[in-house]
Amino acid sequence: MSYQYKKEFQQFLVEWFQREKRDLPWRKTKDPYKIWVSEVMLQQTRVDTVIPYYENFLEKFPTPEVLAEAEESFLLKQWEGLGYYSRARNLQAGVREVVESYGSIVPNTRDEISKLKGVGPYTAGAVLSIAYGVPEHAVDGNVMRVLSRVLLIEDDIALPKTRKVFEKAVMDLIDPDHPSDFNQGLMELGALVCTPTSPKCLLCPVRDYCGAFAEGRTAELPVKVKKTKVKKLHYDVYVIENEAGQICMEQRPATGLLANMWQFPMVEQTADYSGIAQYTKEHEIELHGQEELVELKHIFSHIVWHLKAFYIKGESKSGKWFTLDEIEHLPLPVPMQKILQSYRVHTKKL
Repeated sequence: MSYQYKKEFQQFLVEWFQREKRDLPWRKTKDPYKIWVSEVMLQQTRVDTVIPYYENFLEKFPTPEVLAEAEESFLLKQWEGLGYYSRARNLQAGVREVVESYGSIVPNTRDEISKLKGVGPYTAGAVLSIAYGVPEHAVDGNVMRVLSRVLLIEDDIALPKTRKVFEKAVMDLIDPDHPSDFNQGLMELGALVCTPTSPKCLLCPVRDYCGAFAEGRTAELPVKVKKTKVKKLHYDVYVIENEAGQICMEQRPATGLLANMWQFPMVEQTADYSGIAQYTKEHEIELHGQEELVELKHIFSHIVWHLKAFYIKGESKSGKWFTLDEIEHLPLPVPMQKILQSYRVHTKKL
């Protein structure tokens, strides 16, 4: 793109963003901590879903110091329902580094901020450009889609190495005087106009500079070839209630999927459906009755859980037992929240 066209591209994109940007809570601050929180929450999650979580999170953890000192269980409870819980743990770990090593001030250079736990190239660039006004790239899926069409980039965006191509493209194009509005403008354009299917090209402020629009190739770009295999897992889930009305719960391992979250006992389904017999024998539970509660499916990024939940009356001196009020304070994954709700309806314990 020539110098003249680049200046016009910058101007039209920035002016469009300033005029059309959505009214979002994280756009009302330049606090790097608050912007960092928003960018972490927005990874893999829709804007409308994030807004109430963001506002609640900053109410509970208004400063880096408060988040750094928080109990993990309380942190995970505030994150409950957002998914990808490692984001919350990494955010807290990174914030602790800021408090301990940088006097609670988020670093303002890519080299330093990138050393923080959980801060990748995108998050680093977003915080630097939005909070500090530093002309740095912040390449997410929206940016790759927009620039693949504008610049006719045919590299496969599913390949990790391709991100470097787009990072260079952003650095070549970025408006040094308005890096925040430029980067957010690219993201906003991808979210609202230059969408994956049926892009609204006639509403695009930079369509005159778009190679894909000129050549009628918007449907071909971006190129995304790589396919991820999805693993399907089938579990029986047991809501075991004793005579005192307490429920048996177990905590997941400290690492891996949904680390440290709480769940009802889960046993992988077997061909002969002997899961409950196996579980009750191993945990010395005396069964008094069993009813089916609900079946549901929960999709993670590369795993699908198929769950069949049962309500069970039983007694045991082993295991960890909680009242319903106590369970309300435990961080539960979304499928466990749904099963808990089904249990409440089934037993009329609302």
